[in-house]
Amino acid sequence: MVDRKDIGSWLAGPDTSGISKYPGERLGLPESGPGSIARAGRRIVAIMIDWGIALLISNFAFSADSWATLAVFAAEQMVLVGTLGYSIGHRIMGIHVVRLGGAPAGLLAGVVRSVLLCLVIPAVIFDPDHRGLHDKAMNTVLVRR
Repeated sequence: MVDRKDIGSWLAGPDTSGISKYPGERLGLPESGPGSIARAGRRIVAIMIDWGIALLISNFAFSADSWATLAVFAAEQMVLVGTLGYSIGHRIMGIHVVRLGGAPAGLLAGVVRSVLLCLVIPAVIFDPDHRGLHDKAMNTVLVRR
């Protein structure tokens, strides 16, 4: 015999109590404004700015060699994110990289994030909090300023 509770729970749909309402909620970050997760639009424009800068430098210094462009991009990410917490594109778009808890990212995080970012795949695989594998590997998050 079928219990009424079983049918009722089935008709109510899946349990959504463990699902976040917005990216960053599980991390204790606000839904919007400073300190909230940087959304995809800001991230994409920031990386396009950084790649454009790398292309310009590579064009003038290395005859637009594609490996040189990648190296310039990686160096910019390593140095700027590792020391300041943001690249030029991040700064223009009003976002920066911090460790969970708000501490600066640090040099090691800048290097590891940059290497994984250059591999592309870790950056495009992300969790519900919009943290790519490169951020998860270093326990960092990209937030709005």
